[in-house]
Amino acid sequence: MKHKSRLYLLALLAMPTVALSGTLTIESWREDGDTWNNVILPAFNKAHPDIKVDYRHTTATDYNSALNDRLASGSAGDIITCRPFDDSLKLFEAGHLVDLTDIDGMENFPSFAQSAWQTDDGAVTFCLPLASVIHGFFYNKGIFAEVGVKEPTTVEEFFAALEAIKANGKYTALAMGTNDKWEAATMGFQNIGPNYWQGEDGRIGLIDGEGKLSNPEYVAVFEQLGQWGAYMGEGFQTRTYNDAIAMFADGQAAIYPAGSWDISAFSDKMDLGVFRPPVVNGGDDCFISDHTDIGIGINANSKNIDEALLLIEWMSSEEFAELFTNALPGFFSLSNHFINVDNSTAQTMIGWRETCDSTIRNSYQILNRGTPGLETEIWETSVGVINQTMTPQDAANRLQTGLEGWYKP
Repeated sequence: MKHKSRLYLLALLAMPTVALSGTLTIESWREDGDTWNNVILPAFNKAHPDIKVDYRHTTATDYNSALNDRLASGSAGDIITCRPFDDSLKLFEAGHLVDLTDIDGMENFPSFAQSAWQTDDGAVTFCLPLASVIHGFFYNKGIFAEVGVKEPTTVEEFFAALEAIKANGKYTALAMGTNDKWEAATMGFQNIGPNYWQGEDGRIGLIDGEGKLSNPEYVAVFEQLGQWGAYMGEGFQTRTYNDAIAMFADGQAAIYPAGSWDISAFSDKMDLGVFRPPVVNGGDDCFISDHTDIGIGINANSKNIDEALLLIEWMSSEEFAELFTNALPGFFSLSNHFINVDNSTAQTMIGWRETCDSTIRNSYQILNRGTPGLETEIWETSVGVINQTMTPQDAANRLQTGLEGWYKP
């Protein structure tokens, strides 16, 4: 499959330019259809007015299964929005994604960006890197001023701020719930964790077998999460992700454990502040989850591969990089192009790269391929410690035992 795909694309690239027409469908889990339809795709259509592009959204939690069903039935769209690492690697290995290694524009993306959508040996790139997302904490500047707290930089200062907000009595300190388990893992464990396991050193250590998830640094992550529930307000166990967004947007809560993808949900609702995950001790090296999150690929069974290739190549351009980054604040282009970031919160978060080392979520590459999958186990254990139904050490032991059950470094 991969050799046929590459030869096809090379032949296509060598052909004289011809006028193309057709309709492309983009498959995505992101609810960004209005932005794509009204801002991004009209820019593409200036150069290619005869290529119509439809944006098809599937709920994020259903995306993988729905996409697999459509690919199996032959009803999937032409353009596939790619999750990083193993999920998309499975699609390529099953013959569903075209080999994009040699397309025009791939040279605009550094190796670390391409690695999220490559075979393990790095020989084939099957999705064009689009954007990364960064973790941190949003806060309501007005509430902080009223309560008299400042942006915390250490874990001690973080809990002092939570205590002060709780004592004030008017606001919930942390807008998060445990009903949607991924939220506790993604905005909790993966947000604060890199400062404990030392970012990429810790992540690669797990893959190499030099580190263990039952080690003290992982227990310490769960120990911090175990204290969050006291500041999350009544009924947090049934609070959903959307409930937490509404709670923070409405000014009922002071702090929102965040991913940069949520910037647009709050930018026009308050004077929004953001602080990076606090370090344990003042002066410690800092690490941020700067996660390669979104790529874009071509359905190998598309009847419009030539049109799809034009769209993908345009997405490798400087024009697209700046348009995408500013139309969807909090999604940071992975290309080498120099771009201006307009949104102030996004500017702050991308600026953390200058002082902190970046890493990705530690469950996404290799370690989620067996049963039990590490990603789901982190969901369950993060919820368990926040809900006080599991001790930090038991949670860490469960992660390590599950991984050892199938993974051999």
